[in-house]
Amino acid sequence: MIVQQILKSKGADGVVTVTPDTPVSQVAQVLSENRIGGVVVSTSGDTAEGILSERDIVRALSRRGPTCLEDRAEEMMTRDPVCCQRRDTADEVLRRMTDGRFRHMPVVEDGKLIGIVTIGDVVKARLNELSMERDALEGMIAGH
Repeated sequence: MIVQQILKSKGADGVVTVTPDTPVSQVAQVLSENRIGGVVVSTSGDTAEGILSERDIVRALSRRGPTCLEDRAEEMMTRDPVCCQRRDTADEVLRRMTDGRFRHMPVVEDGKLIGIVTIGDVVKARLNELSMERDALEGMIAGH
């Protein structure tokens, strides 16, 4: 399975982005309202300058307390996030996420943000793929 298939299965909801100057308190609200774990930080809305996750915010709260909510997204984001392309395989993406210990990966083509995949999206896609393979093998064994 490739990233393009994962994006297609997610639907065309687009990518939730915030600008670099968005207060972290507002980023937290965006995450909550959209029921997502991370946002892409982008000046134009079509690039991936950074990524900011719930984990980043929680870690900053733990270290610095509630004053970190006054920071701008660009102060807390991970700059130059690891990205993938539509043609990358689910296995490649899962490996990069696992090795890098992150859960959100922007999908970029020709420098333009076209989607985002999460570790949950990739695991779900792999489980569906394995289920189909199992069903095919069972059908072959049963002689169908």
